[in-house]
Amino acid sequence: MTDLFFTGGPLFMGLLTIILAAIITTAAVCMIQLRKKVSKPLPNTFVKELGIFGFITGITGQFLGLYAAFAMIERAGTISPDILATGLKVSSIPAIYGLIICIIGYLLYFGLSTIAQKSA
Repeated sequence: MTDLFFTGGPLFMGLLTIILAAIITTAAVCMIQLRKKVSKPLPNTFVKELGIFGFITGITGQFLGLYAAFAMIERAGTISPDILATGLKVSSIPAIYGLIICIIGYLLYFGLSTIAQKSA
């Protein structure tokens, strides 16, 4: 698992991990506020929005990785299809991680929305 983290690029994978931690923390705060019935709770839509931000960050990481790879291909001239396939595979790691983070955010959002509706 750590191999994928460093292969995908520590900068974007680190940012995505921070976003995931923010999603989990925000969901926990929302859950605590729902249980304590706070008068002005934190909107649970923050969880969904952070998930979308994670996906956008992953896509941005992929595009920047592709740009760097194409720049190197341009300098090298001709390359083998194996090297191109490996570069495309590596560049998609942050996008896949961002998508997983987005799915987690949406699942937590739907769970919080269901709990909020039942408690109202």
